[in-house]
Amino acid sequence: MNKRVKKSRRQLLKNHKSQNKIKDVSIDKELLTQSYDFILPDELIATHPAHPRDHAKLLVYNRASNSITHTYFYELEKYLPKECALIFNDTKVIKARLFGHKTSGGKVELLINRALNAHDVNVYIRGKVKEGTKLHFGEALDAEVKELREDGSRIVNFYRNGTLLRFEEILPVIDKIGHIPLPPYINREDNEEDANEYQSVFANEEGAVAAPTASLHFTQEQHERICKNFRHAYVTLHVGSGTFKPVEAEVITEHPMHAEYYAISDEAKELLDSTVPILCVGTTSTRTVEFYEKHGKVQAGEANLFLHPKNRPSRVNHLLTNFHLPKSTLLMLVASFVGLQKTKELYEEAIKEKYRFYSYGDVMLIL
Repeated sequence: MNKRVKKSRRQLLKNHKSQNKIKDVSIDKELLTQSYDFILPDELIATHPAHPRDHAKLLVYNRASNSITHTYFYELEKYLPKECALIFNDTKVIKARLFGHKTSGGKVELLINRALNAHDVNVYIRGKVKEGTKLHFGEALDAEVKELREDGSRIVNFYRNGTLLRFEEILPVIDKIGHIPLPPYINREDNEEDANEYQSVFANEEGAVAAPTASLHFTQEQHERICKNFRHAYVTLHVGSGTFKPVEAEVITEHPMHAEYYAISDEAKELLDSTVPILCVGTTSTRTVEFYEKHGKVQAGEANLFLHPKNRPSRVNHLLTNFHLPKSTLLMLVASFVGLQKTKELYEEAIKEKYRFYSYGDVMLIL
């Protein structure tokens, strides 16, 4: 048998095994990526925030009574369980989108994803580059490409006037010359409004390239009032661009989950180690709390937890969250609380009631 025939047979066998694998789980739709697809009318994609922030619509789903209430975010306090503690993500979005040029003159667009260590920064670059390519931006900021990764990202070092910069030294420079990295589905350039609106009122720790969107609905007054009346604490998860990446594997458990830096404050640790019910503001806080709970209660590190109906939350009792992209890990996280079928029903209800979707959209409270 010649090599070509042998190779063909091996490929057929591989395809057969793959098809059987899909077939084996076809009766369990919660494991199939296709089950998390849905059609959303374009007009329901929010391209601008609600004004004021707390005038976004709020869908409250109570699991105990299986009831849905339609209201507005400024009424949130009426629905918060009195005994629960709230966990907020205090990450701050940086101006991670940079426009510049190569030494050769060719234009480039660079999106910072996350710092890997003091000097190495994982980025995405629009424009052809190779190892050693030097990029030039405003304010005497330069970058040199150190590595091309198979996932399409690049590793760069940043310099200013020839001096190698630590990541924290880059931040005040890009705050002057960078742009807010709006999600691609917003489909417009950022403006002055976004610098404030695509940031929570309690943002404090710089490092995210995407906002923890459930947090965007709080006004300063509402946040202070809730914090006065409820136990609360802050965690940090620097949200990376991988949060928008759709699941491409046919079976969701084969998806390689992206990693993000997290830190648990001492105040948050005290609450999480107690028996008080926890309400997480956003999927990012949820991933942080659950990674802490499921991976040895370490207070800082890299979190890559994938929550879905077969890997349910073990510490978080309630969730406040926006409405998410089809086939996204965030949608699957919602299903980890209420199951696939109920998630689909809630999203159908939201579409019927003309809720606005995604980062600048409306919000849902799961009790």
